Amino acid sequence: MKILITGGGTGGHIYPALAFVDHVRALEPNTEFMYVGTENGLESQIVPNYDIPFKTIEIQGFRRSLSPQNFKTIYLFLNSIGKAKKIIKEFKPDVVIGTGGYVSGSVVYAAKQLKIPTIIHEQNSIPGITNKFLSRYATKVAICFPDVAEYFPKEKIVLTGNPRAQEVVMTEKTDVLKEFGLHPDKRTVVIFGGSRGALKINQAFIEAFPLFEEKEYQVLYASGERYYKELKETLKLSEKKLTNISIQPYINKMTQVLAAVDLMVGRAGATSIAEFTALGLPAILVPSPYVTNDHQTKNAQSLVKSGAVEMITDQELTGEKLVAEIDAILLNDERHQAMAQASKKEGIPDASDRLYAVVKEIT
Repeated sequence: MKILITGGGTGGHIYPALAFVDHVRALEPNTEFMYVGTENGLESQIVPNYDIPFKTIEIQGFRRSLSPQNFKTIYLFLNSIGKAKKIIKEFKPDVVIGTGGYVSGSVVYAAKQLKIPTIIHEQNSIPGITNKFLSRYATKVAICFPDVAEYFPKEKIVLTGNPRAQEVVMTEKTDVLKEFGLHPDKRTVVIFGGSRGALKINQAFIEAFPLFEEKEYQVLYASGERYYKELKETLKLSEKKLTNISIQPYINKMTQVLAAVDLMVGRAGATSIAEFTALGLPAILVPSPYVTNDHQTKNAQSLVKSGAVEMITDQELTGEKLVAEIDAILLNDERHQAMAQASKKEGIPDASDRLYAVVKEIT
């Protein structure tokens, strides 16, 4: 089988696609893949490391305000469809899967015109503009949250989940916390604001720091590289010997860490949610208010309803509130267990299997 994948712009569109590719390769090594992205997008930095043939087309997003740049966007979109058709005709895929981002708009639309079966994969509770546009043309629409179904044609929807879930679900608990100077057997919360950190979460952590020092549980905090130096100076870390708190600029073994801790505090991105629910980990989510259509709040609300997470809005977040919410979960075994069970129920650990079943159904 030949599968063409397209998606870009953010890791949330790229990593699920790569997780799916890895899964299918493990099942059927003879499957051929092609990934189509943009030359300047994040995918051009990530995908070539995965040994997948990678081709690019030029495309850009629409500006929400009236702008002459939108005329260029229309030109590029029309032009990119022709280039996408050329790539598709050369590769001859059995199916084209779009995981979001403007590049998938051109490629999936071109595939539809060439009468090739298509799937769009929507990771969030509110769909991106590209997937909303493509849903009328795609053969199937794979979703990760039931709440998003209302935005798509009912007959095309399949609840598959996010392939990242199946990638992390087999991760076993290790003593990885030792690498951060923490005890592997003590209750631990990991707090982070995404790969680059988040200013509001950093501010709350600084306020909470003296309170955390008095706790019996451990705190592993990732500030983000850009905030790390300032954080160390503000907290005078060079003068302290921390025993139950570890502060890092970045955690590069996040999957292993999630499998080793008892609670996560972070943003409400779709990939992160797929990972911690697959592991049955309770969480406190602080949705970023700076994302399109406030979709992280909707992502979090879906899980609040099930009892898997607590949500603190960015505006409400303070050090005192953060500590109180963590205490209320980590220091209450019954509540922690209930949230862990609810989180596990929300996870879809066979997401790649489900998506691959859709591929086989339409090819």
